[in-house]
Amino acid sequence: MSLHDDAVLVLKGYEGEYEGQDGLRGLYLDHLSAHPDAMWKSCAAGHLTASALVIDPERGRVLLTLHKKLGMWLQMGGHCEPDDDTLEGAALREALEESGILGLRPLAGGPVQLDRHAIPAPCHWHLDVQYAALAPAGAIERISEESLDLRWFSYEEAARVADGSVVRLVERTRAALEGRNTP
Repeated sequence: MSLHDDAVLVLKGYEGEYEGQDGLRGLYLDHLSAHPDAMWKSCAAGHLTASALVIDPERGRVLLTLHKKLGMWLQMGGHCEPDDDTLEGAALREALEESGILGLRPLAGGPVQLDRHAIPAPCHWHLDVQYAALAPAGAIERISEESLDLRWFSYEEAARVADGSVVRLVERTRAALEGRNTP
């Protein structure tokens, strides 16, 4: 199965319980249908990306990266690569590359949320499929070349430094961990 096929299956199975998520799911599926190259950075109409919020629920914190190009505190993530077999695998690969943390485990249940955001030309959109990754006990992070900084934030601190998309991702990840829904 190709990464494109995996993305279609993941999105068809994504329940999108939060406001606007079902519409984004439909937009992503339409984009995949219209663009055979929708998984790759070369797709100028926009492309799918994969990201993962690294979370340490035992200590009530998340690991965020200060993105080098954007100057914003974000979850780990980026472009899919030809060796990626699944979206979840791409998200975990990105989380490992950007955090240096070995032994990350995906939060069960698939993507936590979808987020579509504009990026500068020549491409116009990132259609991000956002997962959560559980950090093992005693995890030690290591900054990568892609970051200006890498830091653990309490849930409350993350809400003060990150944008709305990351704040929603943190809230929805916490809700998924607790087995409940949140806006």
